[in-house]
Amino acid sequence: MPYRVTVHEGLHVPVDPEPTAPRRARARGWVVVACGVVAVASLAGVLLLWRVFVDTWAGQRVEDAALDGAEIGQGQLWRVAAPLLDVVSVGFVAGGLLVAAGVALVRRRLSLAIQVAVLVGGANLTTRILKEWVLDRPVLGVGADYGNTLPSGHTTAAGSVAAGLLLVAPPRARPLVAVLGGGYTALTGISTLVGQWHRPSDVVAGALVVLCWTALVCGAMAARPGPTGTATAMLRRVDRGDPGWVRTRRTALTLVVLGVAAGVTAVVLLTRTWANRAAAAGRAGELLAYGGGVAGVVAACALTFAVMLLLRHAAGSRDEAPSSSA
Repeated sequence: MPYRVTVHEGLHVPVDPEPTAPRRARARGWVVVACGVVAVASLAGVLLLWRVFVDTWAGQRVEDAALDGAEIGQGQLWRVAAPLLDVVSVGFVAGGLLVAAGVALVRRRLSLAIQVAVLVGGANLTTRILKEWVLDRPVLGVGADYGNTLPSGHTTAAGSVAAGLLLVAPPRARPLVAVLGGGYTALTGISTLVGQWHRPSDVVAGALVVLCWTALVCGAMAARPGPTGTATAMLRRVDRGDPGWVRTRRTALTLVVLGVAAGVTAVVLLTRTWANRAAAAGRAGELLAYGGGVAGVVAACALTFAVMLLLRHAAGSRDEAPSSSA
């Protein structure tokens, strides 16, 4: 079988060019599969949240306690939360979409601009359809009847704009965008809890809707045949040592650790509330439920943006050398 020699940093490395195309195709296939699994799991998570916390008396009781707990310290917190929520609107989504599309066009990536539009539009439309036409909130004698509020539209709007920016950001900037985007989405979601606009499950469901559409877009991106890979892109040692991948991996790991820690806290606090759901919550019980809800929001945003960061890296770098600006 013929071999050619590729020079990399002064070293002569023999590379067999024959299997690279099949390997790239298999890599793309695995990325598409992973994105599909994440999308399905995200949608299933939304439905599970609705089934547990909206469609049952016990779930409504737990979240009603968290909603009542939001009144504790609300006056001071609302001074910060209100301006943050006022920003999130149709104009905000449109502006964020234009900024993300502009970045994509500056990078001469028209396809990315289209994908951002699909992500932002799809996520917000899905939330509206689920909330108003698919899911309902049965009247079970718990709290006031405001109708179904799952998923949260504010959280979806904030998260989809942040995910759109993550999609178009250059590889070196993606870890920072993921951290800032996840933090902004979490603050928006927590602000809706502070204002008693939404319950914790609403916010988590909104984050999952964004994750679902990000996974779909990344899967479509990975399914498209990419450019011919360079020899160094096929070398595991060079690829694993790429500074961009190192930063991405470390950032994702940090977000996962934060998400798991917050998730464990949420489970512990909400489990106690669930166990005492038949009794009057009291101020201490309401505070525990509220704290569990806030921790759940932090966990959801940290974990979803960690996954989105990894999927974006996998979808964009499957065929490029480490120095590529996909």
